[in-house]
Amino acid sequence: MKNHISTTALLFTTISVPVFAQNSVTLYGLIDEGFNYTSNVGGHNVYELKSGYAQGSRWGLRGSEDLGGGLKAVFRLENGFNATNGKLGQGGLEFGRQAYVGVSDSRFGAVTLGRQYDSLVDYLAQTTANGNWAGYLFSHPYDNDNTDNTFRVNNTIKYTSPDFAGLQFGGTYSFSNDTNFANNRQYSFGAQYANGGLLLAAAYLQANNPSSNAGGAINNGGDENFLASRLRVFGAGINYTFGSAALGFAYTNTNVSQPLSSGYVGAITPLAGATLSSLKFDNFEVNAKYQFTPAFFVGGQYVYTRTSFNASSGKRHPNYQSVGLMADYNLSKRTDVYLQGAYQHAGGDRTGTVLDYAYVPGADGVSSTGNQLVVRAAIRHKF
Repeated sequence: MKNHISTTALLFTTISVPVFAQNSVTLYGLIDEGFNYTSNVGGHNVYELKSGYAQGSRWGLRGSEDLGGGLKAVFRLENGFNATNGKLGQGGLEFGRQAYVGVSDSRFGAVTLGRQYDSLVDYLAQTTANGNWAGYLFSHPYDNDNTDNTFRVNNTIKYTSPDFAGLQFGGTYSFSNDTNFANNRQYSFGAQYANGGLLLAAAYLQANNPSSNAGGAINNGGDENFLASRLRVFGAGINYTFGSAALGFAYTNTNVSQPLSSGYVGAITPLAGATLSSLKFDNFEVNAKYQFTPAFFVGGQYVYTRTSFNASSGKRHPNYQSVGLMADYNLSKRTDVYLQGAYQHAGGDRTGTVLDYAYVPGADGVSSTGNQLVVRAAIRHKF
């Protein structure tokens, strides 16, 4: 803890002069803290305080320097933390949410280097409820498509295009930083088109041997979604806002080759003597939000997920149905209170693994049956 305090103090001391000499440095953040009720964890209900569900609790620094001719130097350092106990998030990283530096040009776009978001998060996630207005509890099962930022990508070069009359696109490449060039590397690309109330988006990501080593693209402790030989995700979505209402649809396909474990529910071990070659998820989401007043909205989501469990003992098709509801009221421009409920039903074929049981992302643990409910009441403050 003393090291973290010293690092932060040194950081503020270091930037105190450039704040006035250069264009801009901004301190920002938010705290999201609330009460959760989770049903059916090992046959028991759980009541607890939890941090960072509608949005992850964070503080950060971002800034830019005008280099002339439309060119700017840009940077961001963003720390995630748990407001319940004060611990660092993202597996204990000092700036686990984002840490990058780069250049931006109004005509040609931006190139940034460091720990960043991938293209699924940058472009596609905004068409889902969890990646837009709802957060953690509304994620697709095990956040299999990373639309809720389960992982960021290290060692990353990112390109972001300028806005061409509503069209923007970009991509990432994350080095393995390993003698085996492809061991825990990642690449992604995506695009988004916004015009009036219409938003269209699509994205693709592939990670080879994700989380297989400590220094690669995806961490192997604290923020991975699958430990596997390959993770491949693609998807597309659409949102349309008319008046006070917004409707959305998103489809994502996730293919996990030779999965060993999930960062959410642990080992995925098939029946004795069988080997698991792949795990595939098809996620179909519809969502809606209605802004009753400038200070109050209500939103809802339904997701159907069809899974292909491909083992040497045969193919199975578990499925998951997830429903979420949220109401949010702004007490001021920077402070709001919200109430959320998320329910999941696990059905379809049995696999003999932990995947046969319901698990709402963000729940205290796996359900002892095929059903689970999480209810959250919370306050969020932005600064």
